[in-house]
Amino acid sequence: MIINDIMSETLPSLTIKGKTIPVPVIQGGMGVGISLHPLAGAVAREGGIGIISSACLDRLVSKRTGKKHNSYEAAYEEISLAKQNGGFAGINIMCALARDYNDSVKGALDAGADVIISGAGLPLSLPAVQDPKDTALIPIVSSARALEIICKKWEKLGYRPDAVVLEGPLAGGHLGFKMDQIDIDANRLENLFPPVKDMAEKYGDFPVIVAGGIYSHEDIAAFMKAGADGVQMGTRFLATEESSASSDYKHAVLTASDDDIIVAYDPGSPCGLPFRIIRQSPMYVSALSKKRKPKCDKGYVLLKDREGKFSLCPAKESNEHHFCICNGLLSSANFNPESEEPLYTVGTNANRVDKILSVKNLMDELTGKVCVQTSV
Repeated sequence: MIINDIMSETLPSLTIKGKTIPVPVIQGGMGVGISLHPLAGAVAREGGIGIISSACLDRLVSKRTGKKHNSYEAAYEEISLAKQNGGFAGINIMCALARDYNDSVKGALDAGADVIISGAGLPLSLPAVQDPKDTALIPIVSSARALEIICKKWEKLGYRPDAVVLEGPLAGGHLGFKMDQIDIDANRLENLFPPVKDMAEKYGDFPVIVAGGIYSHEDIAAFMKAGADGVQMGTRFLATEESSASSDYKHAVLTASDDDIIVAYDPGSPCGLPFRIIRQSPMYVSALSKKRKPKCDKGYVLLKDREGKFSLCPAKESNEHHFCICNGLLSSANFNPESEEPLYTVGTNANRVDKILSVKNLMDELTGKVCVQTSV
């Protein structure tokens, strides 16, 4: 029997650095190229916070405009477009993208980004890059210990986090846990949350946003009741009309089963962090076969060599243990699908997605404005 279940619980607003966001939902910054201004702007218009991903943004914007843009210019351009029709928009900048990190931060700040969210490493120097003025600086952590390290470092810089995103092990993309830590009970998001909330209160009582495995209005309401100030969601926004994922990527999400969603490690991301993907991703299949030849030529995750030059990447020399996330994710966003194999990253609940929605319809569902059907 099908019954109509009307979700009536109203979600509270979210206040960060003096700005009140009507809907306490942050759209996750999905790189490469999934979270561009069409998606971020649509979320902003619906009352949440739309987030651009800075990963490979210079190439993506340059291809779209037909003009060469550096990382600063690309961040400035995309934030400006995301904010042009109102609402709140910001950017996610990975610490692992060390070569372009500072320029991306400066571009976002100069464009008036409402928030800068930074993870994939500890953003220890973020407040020192440039005066953030009205922009909120928000680190991503996976433990209370990581948050305390950041707070102590930022205190020395005369700053404290304006909020924090606590990301559990059910998220998509890079995970802040070792492989043997992902499935243990202590690292469930609901168990990680209380000590992080306590740490946030200790260092200024700033908002805590939870992320990783949150799917429905009921999930959001449950964490808000437990004391969270907001949520960050990626996969639900990946499966929207406004997301810049390729049609093949969206189809892979729609057809993925629970068993198709895995955490890749060897072969895995050259960043060295576990990386959640769809098993059938062509680049992963190729890397698993050990037949893929090195083809790292974009350089976004390069590390410094002994001479201080950004030249080192495990995927540049060998693909025996790594796949190339730059090329794979660019292909998944239609940048170079004719010459590279795509790589599909998703959160653990991607198998629950059964249709592509508009951002408006998704936000109506998440905020409890729509009537949903449930089977009993």
